[in-house]
Amino acid sequence: MLYPLSQLRKELCVVDFLFRGNLAQIDPDVAALIDLEAVRQARKLILVPSESSVPYAVREALSSPFHNLYAEGYPPSHWRKLAEDDLLDVDARLAELRRNSGKRYYQGAEIADIVESLARRRVAERFATGKLKPNDLFVNVQPLSGAPANSAVYTALLQPGDTLMGMNLLHGGHLTHGSPVARSGLQYNIVSYGVNLETERLDYDEIRALALEHKPKIIVAGFTSYPWSPDWAQFRAIADEVGAILLADVSHVAGLIIAEVFPSPVGIADIVMFTTHKTLGGPRGAVLITHKSALASKVDRGVFPGEQGGPHVNTITALAVAMKLASTVQFKALQQQTVYNAKRMAERLTQNGLRVVYGGTDSHMLLADVGRIKGKDGSPLSGDMAARILDIAGIVCNRNTIPTDVSPFRATGVRFGTPWVTQRGFREQEMDAVTDAISELLLSAQPFSYAGGFDRKDWRMKVDFETLVRVKGKVNHLATEAGIDYVVPDLADYYIEADAAAEHFHVLPDDEPSETWQTIEINGPKAARFLDVAVTSNVYALGYGDIQPSWVLDGDGRVLARAVVERLTEDTYLLHVERNIDVIAEWLIALSDGYTRFEPSDIYAKVPGPVSISILPDAIPPQKFGDLQFADSPIPGAGFDPDKAYFIGCRGVDAPAGDPLPVFEWQEPEPNGLLKTTIHDVHVKLGAKMVPFAGYDMPVWYTTVSEEHLATRQAAGLFDVTHMGVFEFTGPGAEAFLNAITANDVANLKVGKAHYSYLLGVDGLPIDDIFVYRLGVEEFMVVVNASNNDKNWAWVNAVQEGTVAIDPQRTWVKAPGRENVLVRDLRAMTSGIHRRVDVALQGPKSRDVLLKLAGSDADKAKVKGMAWASVVGVNLGGHDLVISRTGYTGERMAFEIFVHPDEAPVLFEQLIAAGATPCGLAARDSLRTEAGLPLYGHELAGHFDMNPADAGFASYVKLWKPFFVGKQAYLDYEAQRDRICTRFRMDNKGVRPPQPGDPVLDKRGRVVGTVTSCSIDSEGYQLGQVLIKTSHVAEGTPILIFSNAANTRDGKSPAELKPGDRTAVPESATIVSRFPKRNK
Repeated sequence: MLYPLSQLRKELCVVDFLFRGNLAQIDPDVAALIDLEAVRQARKLILVPSESSVPYAVREALSSPFHNLYAEGYPPSHWRKLAEDDLLDVDARLAELRRNSGKRYYQGAEIADIVESLARRRVAERFATGKLKPNDLFVNVQPLSGAPANSAVYTALLQPGDTLMGMNLLHGGHLTHGSPVARSGLQYNIVSYGVNLETERLDYDEIRALALEHKPKIIVAGFTSYPWSPDWAQFRAIADEVGAILLADVSHVAGLIIAEVFPSPVGIADIVMFTTHKTLGGPRGAVLITHKSALASKVDRGVFPGEQGGPHVNTITALAVAMKLASTVQFKALQQQTVYNAKRMAERLTQNGLRVVYGGTDSHMLLADVGRIKGKDGSPLSGDMAARILDIAGIVCNRNTIPTDVSPFRATGVRFGTPWVTQRGFREQEMDAVTDAISELLLSAQPFSYAGGFDRKDWRMKVDFETLVRVKGKVNHLATEAGIDYVVPDLADYYIEADAAAEHFHVLPDDEPSETWQTIEINGPKAARFLDVAVTSNVYALGYGDIQPSWVLDGDGRVLARAVVERLTEDTYLLHVERNIDVIAEWLIALSDGYTRFEPSDIYAKVPGPVSISILPDAIPPQKFGDLQFADSPIPGAGFDPDKAYFIGCRGVDAPAGDPLPVFEWQEPEPNGLLKTTIHDVHVKLGAKMVPFAGYDMPVWYTTVSEEHLATRQAAGLFDVTHMGVFEFTGPGAEAFLNAITANDVANLKVGKAHYSYLLGVDGLPIDDIFVYRLGVEEFMVVVNASNNDKNWAWVNAVQEGTVAIDPQRTWVKAPGRENVLVRDLRAMTSGIHRRVDVALQGPKSRDVLLKLAGSDADKAKVKGMAWASVVGVNLGGHDLVISRTGYTGERMAFEIFVHPDEAPVLFEQLIAAGATPCGLAARDSLRTEAGLPLYGHELAGHFDMNPADAGFASYVKLWKPFFVGKQAYLDYEAQRDRICTRFRMDNKGVRPPQPGDPVLDKRGRVVGTVTSCSIDSEGYQLGQVLIKTSHVAEGTPILIFSNAANTRDGKSPAELKPGDRTAVPESATIVSRFPKRNK
C-alpha cells in the first residue's frame, strides 16, 4: 500500500540536526569581526600588490553549496576540448556521467565535474594566444594556492637534491623559488639569480652563466617583488641551452596578462603558474597551464595525489565566475589603469625625493627604498617601521627586501601595489594625492635604534603628532570618496567592535573642537602607568572612586586641556577633559600606539602601554567637580604635582620650580676589621686559602683555579656569595620606585622572573650592577655587589626619603612610589626570620645536585620546571629557600639559592655532599671573564668611568622608559661614545698574563684600547676583556698587548738598543666573540 508523503513524515517524526539561522544569530562574535573587517577595508587605502577587492559575485560563489563536497580526482579528460556551450548542456553532461560515471574517487561530484571543466575552459580561453588555441592548453585549477602549485610542479618533475634555479628572495623572488627556510630550499639544491646591483635589472648573461655552471632541472622565471616584465624569450633560450624545464610564475600579473598589458609566457614557458587572487581579483587559489601533453599528466599527478587531496570545489566555482569577469571590457580597462597608476606613483615618489627601487615599474607594483631616510644616529628607516606608521595613517602596504638588504628581517624597502585602489576608482589625481601623503609621512620620520644586543640594533622610528594627524586626515578623505561595492556596516549592534573601530580608525573630525566637559575611558593593565606619564598629576595616589584635577600637556609643555582624572577600578580610569575631546583622544591613541614623538630631547621615550581609549557619549556636568581646586594654568595644588619625576611636557611647562636637592655623595668608611660570612668556618675546615675581599675574609680557592673552573664548566661549582647585599622592596609603590632608580624595565618583569640591571647615578655612571627578582606583584628582591652594599643602601634610602637629586635638570623632583614602598636589608638582623643570603650553585649538573636534597615531589617539580631567569619558593634539605635560575659564570644551568644566613653553612655542606665542588673567588672571576660578563670596577665604572654601553650591555638599559635616574646623562654620552668592551684571547699559551690597565695596540702599533680583566680559560689560554675602539671590535681582529706593562722597566729608545739589551715586546692576541658561542 502507498502512503501519502505527509503521512509518512508524520508517522516517522523525523527530527533533523541541521543548524538553522544566519551568522549574526548563531555566532554574533564572528559576525561582528566580519563587519569590522568590512569597515577596515572601506576606511583604509590598501596598497598591497598581492591583494584586491574580490567582486561580490565571486564571494557569493565561494559560499555556495559546492563547499560541502569532497571530489578527489579530475573531470573527464575529453571535456577539456568542449566549448562552453557544450559544457553548459547540463542535461547531456549528466546523462553521460550517469552512464559512464566519472574519474573521481567519490560519487556525488557530477555537477562539480561540470563547474571545474567550465573553469578550466574559461582559463584556457583567457590565456590562449595567437599561436595556441584554448584546445591546445592543459589547465589544472585545483591547486589551493601558489605555494602548493609550485610545489606540485617540483614534486612532479624533481627528485630531492635536484637543482632548482630561481630568483633570490632578497632581490624579488618568492619563498617557493628556493628560499632556505621554505620546503623548496630545504629539499632541493638551490641556485639563485638576482639583479645587477648597479642597474637593478635582471642580468641575463649572469643568469645564463649560472645555468650553464649548475645545470638546473627547472628554472623558475617570475617574481614577487621585481616590478619589471621579464624577457620570456631569453629565459626560454637559457632553459633550452641547459635542458631545463621553464616554469613561469606569474602569480602577481595574471590579470595584466589577460588584459594584454603584460607579456604572456604561455607557449614559451613549459609550465605557467599563477594565483587567482591578486590582479585577477578572484578567489584564493592557483592554476597551472601547460601546452605539452607529456607534462600535463605529470603536473596533474603532482597536484593530486602528489601535493594535496580533495580540491576546494567552491573556490573552483568562484574562479569560473572570476574568469567570466576577466572577459569584459571593464576588466581590461581596470588592468590598464592599474599599470598607469603604478607608473604614476613611481614618478611621484621620485619627484617627492624618495628613491624607487629598480628604477620604476611596468606592472602593478613598485618598491620604495626607505632605508635612505636616516636618523641622527645613522639608523635607517626600516621597511617594517615605514609600513607600520603608514598603516596607522590609513595606508596599508608591506615591508619588503630590496637588493642591497642582507636579511628578510632587516628589510629597508616598502612594496606598494595599485590593484585595490584602482578598483575603487583611483586615477592619476588620486594617486598623486595618496603618494604625496605617503611621502610627507615617510620623509618626516625620525629613525633611531634601541640596543638589541652587543652588536645588534633594533630599528625604530617616531613621527611628529601634527604630521601624523594631517596625513590621517588626507587619507581618510581619499578613502571616504573612493568607491565601495557594499554598504559599510555601522556596527550598531556590536558595542565592543564599534568601540574598537572608533579608536582603531579614529580621525579628527572637520567640525569645530568641543568646548564642553567630556570623558575618555582609559582601560588596560597599564592604564595607571600610561596616565601617570600623560598627565601632570600623581595618578598613583588615586584610590578607587577618587578624582583629582590635572592637565594634559604636549611635549613642549603647552596646555592641551584642563582635566580631571577619576579611578574606577584597578585597570580603568576616566579622563574628563574641559575641551578638545577629539584632539585629546587622538593624542592619547598616538601615545598608546608608540610611534609619536612627545619628548623633544628624547626620541627613545615611549609611554607605557598599550591601553584602550574610548570617548564616552555623554557630556559631564561641570558641577560634578565643584569641590576640586582649578587654576588658569598648571600650578602646584591645582592639578600639578611639582615633585613628580616625569610627565609629558615637564621640561617645557611654565610652572614654579621646587627647592633644589643636593647631589648624592658617598665616602667609603674606614675598614673596621674583616667580616666573616656564616659559612667562614666551613671554608677553613675545607682548607681554603682565605683572602680579604670587599671587607670580608673570603676563600680565593680550595684546590686550584683551573680545577674549580673546570668543575663548574663540567659538573657543578658551589660559591659562597653570602657577602653580597640582598634588599627587599615591598608595597604598592615598589614597582614604580624600582623602575625609576634602575635602568632595566621593572614594570615588564613578571612575577617569578628576574633580570639583570643597573643603579645609575644622575651622571649616568653605574652606582652598581644588580639583579632584580620579582617575587610577587608588590614584592621584589634585589642583589647588589658586596663592595657597594653600603653605598647602595645609602643611595636607595636617600632617594626614598626624597633628600637627594635624581634629575640634574629638575633637581627638586622625587621618585615615584617612594611613599608607598618598604625597603629592608634582608641580611640585617632586624629582618629576623625573613633574612636572606645568596649561595650560588653553577654548572651543567647543578640541578642534579640540587634535586638530591630532601624535599617534596611538588617542590622538586618546581625546580625541574625552572626556565632561565625564573624564581620559585621551595623547601629543600629542610630549608625555606628562594631559588632563581640565574648566575654570573656564563652557565645556563645555574642557580642562586637564597637562604637564612644561620642555615647557610648547613646548606653549603649538604650541597657538597650531594656532589658540588666548592669554588673560590678566583674561579668565579675566571668564569665570568671567560663568559664575557662585567665586574664592577673593571668593566663598569672604575678608572675609565665605564657605563653599561661601554661594557657591551646597553640592551639592559631600557631607553623606552620616559624616566629613570641617569637617563639624560647616559644619552648624552651615548651620542659620542666610540669605545666598547669585548673579549680577547692570547694567541699562545704560556705567555705573560695581561693585567688590567695594560695597553692594547693595533697592528700598526697605535694604542686602541686597554685590558680590563684577564684570566685563564677552559682550554688553558689567557682570555680577557678589553675596552677598545669600536673600529677594532670585529671578531678576528688581531691586536698586540704589552702584558704586565706597569711592571715593565723603562727601556731605551729603539735607536739606543745594543746587543744584549732587553726591551718590551707586545704579545699577540685576537679579538673573539663578545660572548662564548653556545654548542648547538
